[in-house]
Amino acid sequence: MQVKFQVGFIALILAFFSSVSVGEEKLRLYTENYPPYNMSNSGKPFAHKADDISGLCTELVKAMLKHSDVDFSLKLRPWATGLSRAQKRPNHGIFCTAQTDERKPYFHWVGPLTEIEWTLFAKPGSSIKLKSLEEAKEYRIGGYKGDVLSDYLIEQGFNVVTIDNDALNPRKLMLDQIDLWITDGLSGPYLASESEDIEDLAKVLVFKSTPLYLAVNIETETKIVNELNNAYEFIKNNGEADAISSQYVQ
Repeated sequence: MQVKFQVGFIALILAFFSSVSVGEEKLRLYTENYPPYNMSNSGKPFAHKADDISGLCTELVKAMLKHSDVDFSLKLRPWATGLSRAQKRPNHGIFCTAQTDERKPYFHWVGPLTEIEWTLFAKPGSSIKLKSLEEAKEYRIGGYKGDVLSDYLIEQGFNVVTIDNDALNPRKLMLDQIDLWITDGLSGPYLASESEDIEDLAKVLVFKSTPLYLAVNIETETKIVNELNNAYEFIKNNGEADAISSQYVQ
């Protein structure tokens, strides 16, 4: 009786640790509300499940995971929250993000999934014309706090006023509180239309493009990273990635 109890107890302990090991292999992914790349289907600035999140990058990542054996969760959170967790915790990741010199050592980089165009917009009908980025230094530029585009201009000495909610920048344009808005060429017009019903933003200057990736914590298990890279190559080669992108990029 004592032997049977011990054997059963040992089996229970082994099963427990086995389940913990499997649980630790789960990939926990984060993204932000950044239409049309990633967005909450409810319109709220957060979401708890993959089915509640859509967008260009999100659909690409979901397609990759569908062709892998990786167990995952997907949540939509403020950018700073997701980036901090992905940077500090193994088996955590964030998308879509640019591969900056500061971020590069902390992650494995899967992709690129898509790219952004660094664009300066003015309000509809604006007379502002720019031949070079340097000419924008005389204008007030609205930006998104913590965003790589805004940070770049700040580092170069431009007059950039950043805010936590990028959706307010189109309104600031219309109220002449800023002269230009630094944002992505695809997401800017989408956000202006959705948040403020503003159409026909004036595209003043496109001065750079940057690929966007799925970034996975550098200490994430190798088999997970390999699965993701293989799945990425699969959807690129079978046309699935192009089919998804074509729904958002005309």
